[in-house]
Amino acid sequence: MKATAKAHTNIALIKYWGKRNEALILPTNNSLSITLDGFYTTTSVEFKEDLSKDAFYLNDCLIEGEQSNRVIKFLDLVRDLAGKELFAEVNSTNVVPTAAGFASSASGFAALAGASTKALGLELSETELSRLTRQGSGSACRSIFGGFAEWQKGQKEDGSDSYAVPIATESHWDIRVAAVVLSSKMKKVSSRSGMRRTVETSPFFRGWVDSIPADLTAIKEGIRDKDFEKVGQIAEANCLKMHATTLGANPPFTYWLDTTMSVMQTVQELRAKGIPAYFTIDAGPNVKVLYLPEHEDMVQNTLSNVPGVSEVKLSKVGKGITFLKDDEFA
Repeated sequence: MKATAKAHTNIALIKYWGKRNEALILPTNNSLSITLDGFYTTTSVEFKEDLSKDAFYLNDCLIEGEQSNRVIKFLDLVRDLAGKELFAEVNSTNVVPTAAGFASSASGFAALAGASTKALGLELSETELSRLTRQGSGSACRSIFGGFAEWQKGQKEDGSDSYAVPIATESHWDIRVAAVVLSSKMKKVSSRSGMRRTVETSPFFRGWVDSIPADLTAIKEGIRDKDFEKVGQIAEANCLKMHATTLGANPPFTYWLDTTMSVMQTVQELRAKGIPAYFTIDAGPNVKVLYLPEHEDMVQNTLSNVPGVSEVKLSKVGKGITFLKDDEFA
């Protein structure tokens, strides 16, 4: 019983930051993302009769500890759903810097969810798959879909109404994202612990949550109308509000490096020169820059020349989850 799935990472334009239920990964606010074609995870899951425990390989290396435990915990959910008790061998290839603010867990758990459920013969709708995927990594529920997707926080305590829904397909609008790589090192404060600290101690957190509905309404209008400046302005402001909550936490913390600030300033300088570009930053030091296709060369060259930038990787709008044959695994 084996299946292989490929899922792309997504970058939140309206951020997910804070949980109302840690165990079920239920967020305090809705969030909205764009799926990217440049970063992805391909995962093969095979359930075998002769295995005595699960084994997780990432980029050909056997993984143990917390990362492996998260994968095993998720496989337990899938086994319970399928009514099966077989152990699995999981092989993942990750074209995303892990735990560096590039949403590696989003593509990782979306691919794991797709491959593991298919391997056990479960035929889930995209909504059901998104709801299940959320329990591995919150943002992963958005990577089930291509284009633009909104993760609805839901109201029910059991999480049955918390999943992502598509807002616009990948063919709706050709906008681009430059991923500016400053550091691929694992961050000192994980997203999970950072969220928890912020929710529990930051006096700015309630203001952040209260600001989300207006941001969501406006950015969805911008996506519908293909209004790049409107979408960019909202996404950039929403990002800054999220990171401001971490500065108010106790103890305070930030994911930014000096180079993060330099890239942000460079993006603002591009706008001053008439090049529409806007930044957004997840829980890590690396910066993602929104721009239009006609400005690609200028944006790439300018960002590449910022001291401390190691790579600028360009992405178009990506697809949702896909299933591969064994010989397509890559």
